Amino acid sequence: MSSKPLLLVPTFIIALCLYSCAGNKTTQSTTATQTTSASTVDLASIKEEPVTYTADGQTMKGYVAYNDKVSGERPVVLVVHEWWGLNDYPRMRAKQLAQLGYFAMAVDMYGDGKIAATPQEAMELTKPFYGNPGLFKTRLDAALAKVRDFNQADLSQAAAIGYCFGGSAVLNSAKLGADLKGVVSFHGGLAGAPANKELLKAKILVCHGGADSFVPEAEVAAFKKSMDSIGADYKFKVYPGATHAFTNPASTETGKKFNMPIAYNGAADTASWNDMKAFFVGIFKK
Repeated sequence: MSSKPLLLVPTFIIALCLYSCAGNKTTQSTTATQTTSASTVDLASIKEEPVTYTADGQTMKGYVAYNDKVSGERPVVLVVHEWWGLNDYPRMRAKQLAQLGYFAMAVDMYGDGKIAATPQEAMELTKPFYGNPGLFKTRLDAALAKVRDFNQADLSQAAAIGYCFGGSAVLNSAKLGADLKGVVSFHGGLAGAPANKELLKAKILVCHGGADSFVPEAEVAAFKKSMDSIGADYKFKVYPGATHAFTNPASTETGKKFNMPIAYNGAADTASWNDMKAFFVGIFKK
């Protein structure tokens, strides 16, 4: 692969970032594990632990969660954080996925567990990725390699979800050939690496806010056209009235703090999570 960036994002996309979001192993019934209601799972059975691994010579500080009382392998779901970094929000989502029966890993995309305190700091951390979308896949591949250390994880059944910056991460990784069954973007950017029929393996679900002012209609149209041009297996869900960062309960407060038009939308959060669960039932069916 060329060492040159795969795609340079236009200046207005970078500017937008300033306002972006906030074994022979016992066989477990895949359907049973992935459709378990979170409310029926004893929270004490959820194993949580920090993990360290390397990528591009850097130490990455991730987090895994899984149901320690379930025997055998279970599908893997990577969780990619918003541009703020791997804070409590992606950890919470990983734990929810563990309650649903998955092996979840929240991925550190920046290295050393870096967390941005302001939009300006976040923009500096994300800039290398938007200049070279291949970096998204490199970091996800490193996380998948770490998951191999856990005999609870079935890497033949792997997916990734991402929020905002993380949405861009999983979409670009999929377009660049990441070994995933599917990816889900929640209020993520849609620009980046071009669609390539020879590389794309994953099915795609995009969960998009109907009032997301940071992903222009032109970008939505271009994404759909690109996906259609290669016959990609994708679904594009729009949640009316939902802004950017609509799944994060902290986004309303963050929007006020930094004067950004983002807000939590409970209805869209619930609907998109249910759409993700249905999507996983389909892609992990054996």
